[in-house]
Amino acid sequence: MTNAIINVTNLRLRTFIGFNPEEREKKQDVVINIEIHYPADRACEQDEVNEALNYKTVTKAVISLVEQGQFLLLEKLVAEILALCHVHDSVHYAKVRVDKPHALRFADSVSLTLDWHRPK
Repeated sequence: MTNAIINVTNLRLRTFIGFNPEEREKKQDVVINIEIHYPADRACEQDEVNEALNYKTVTKAVISLVEQGQFLLLEKLVAEILALCHVHDSVHYAKVRVDKPHALRFADSVSLTLDWHRPK
């Protein structure tokens, strides 16, 4: 089996994230990294678009979710993005990391990562 790994790197969006009053009033930057694994045997052999996972479709869904959403917890935001990443039947593993830049005074960012495996 040929295992394809799609990586979406440093997708920069803005959303309402956090539970402090100032976080509920103003959108903040988030940086999203996505990793999606799926079998690519047929895509590699046939060079047919419908045999591959369309990363543009997945990314558009993520952008819509994040930009239109409001989240109290980073955990919830990451979980909802992750759910979009494995909605396709061919996906057998997905991992999402979301960074919240400048969330802590002396740190570049705070991040949370969740991953998912399709049950065997």
